[in-house]
Amino acid sequence: MARTIERGAAGRVAVLVPRHNEEISIAGVVRGFRAELPDAEIYVYDNNSRDRTATAAQAAGAIVRSERLQGKGNVVRRMYANVEADTYILVDGDGTYDPASIGGMLRTYLDGRFDMVCGARVTRSDDTVTRGRQEM
Repeated sequence: MARTIERGAAGRVAVLVPRHNEEISIAGVVRGFRAELPDAEIYVYDNNSRDRTATAAQAAGAIVRSERLQGKGNVVRRMYANVEADTYILVDGDGTYDPASIGGMLRTYLDGRFDMVCGARVTRSDDTVTRGRQEM
């Protein structure tokens, strides 16, 4: 879908993926976003994974970096401090966000009515939504 957006309309796009122990799903996430946004730079920030997350991400074509301070907040802070881009897309590496939906979201953002566009997980099962984040 994102391929229908005029090339360069979003400027330099960075897909940011904070990760900890996501060896099984990370390559699919990288490939999915690469297919939808072929000109984007995809950054996977490994946060002390004990599996082969970094190796799998790199093999799939991501730029792999690391953050030693444990915790997603530390990783996100590091990504935004180190990566230069005009448009940032922050996703999880566990495959819960469908890369095919990025085109519509990016068009909504580029329309200029919003400073930020957020997606939501559609699935509401206990294995995909962290306790405390469930809608009440």
